[in-house]
Amino acid sequence: MPDQLGTPLATPLFDHVALIGLGLIGSSLARGIRRKGIAQTITAIDSDTAVIERVKALGLADLATTDAVAGIAKADLVILCVPVGACNVVAEMIGSHLSQGAILSDVGSVKAAVVQAVSPHLPDHVHFIPAHPVAGTEYSGPDAGFSSLFKNRWCILTPPDDADSEAVNRLSLFWEALGANVELMSPQHHDLVLAVTSHLPHLIAYNIVGTAADLETVTQSEVIKFSAGGFRDFTRIAASDPTMWRDVFLNNREAVLEMLGRFTEDLALLQRAIRWGDGDTLFDTFTRTRAIRRGIIDLGQETAAPDFGRRTPEQDQ
Repeated sequence: MPDQLGTPLATPLFDHVALIGLGLIGSSLARGIRRKGIAQTITAIDSDTAVIERVKALGLADLATTDAVAGIAKADLVILCVPVGACNVVAEMIGSHLSQGAILSDVGSVKAAVVQAVSPHLPDHVHFIPAHPVAGTEYSGPDAGFSSLFKNRWCILTPPDDADSEAVNRLSLFWEALGANVELMSPQHHDLVLAVTSHLPHLIAYNIVGTAADLETVTQSEVIKFSAGGFRDFTRIAASDPTMWRDVFLNNREAVLEMLGRFTEDLALLQRAIRWGDGDTLFDTFTRTRAIRRGIIDLGQETAAPDFGRRTPEQDQ
């Protein structure tokens, strides 16, 4: 995918950025930071030696290591790009070794649980500013990243009430340099919003694809063979990293369960409308939801192009 981030910055925002976890998000950050000249030095840290070797081969960082403590030395920005469930262990490992005045952030799609897990391990001289770039694909690993992943996407920052305003501003500028739009909100509000816009859709996708897999023994591959666009798009979502999404649901259970309850109630209304031939209710619901889709396109968060703007094999040749 081509880079679309424009001219590099005249002056780096940070001296040394350390990225812990070089999956899709971490490797995209490394590429974007390099492309835009956001930092003078990039250190890539991952516990998997195979990932580190691949990072070196791709030239994603100035230094690549499995040693988290050594990797964050003198870094003025450290970003946890690990599954939410691993944040506690990593924070405990590096907390006392973070530089004076360093900013520690993350990219997890759950915020309240991350704050609770990470904060106890941090000294007072570190600025902890959680973040969530609302961007991604179903792919993972250092080869999956691309520098324009965050372009025109939202990055939500959830700084504590007593956060240093200069540190918050620096992190906002960091994400804006990567092409993102920045929004600030509380961790609790973030988790409720993402439960309905991201977490619940993923749960539904995992469930419906699982149901189709169960039906395969009955339909003799017809579910897969004749899957229409709707089911195909569910399979794309359901192909997402299972470790990451396991941790998301376990760490945002209250908000997800609340949204799941509301979804179940609304689904029951549609079920009743179908059962009793209530076409007006069905039509009104579909009209309202169609308007929401148009709103997403108007905000630039999706394309109105046919087939969701996906490139055909002919276009890729």
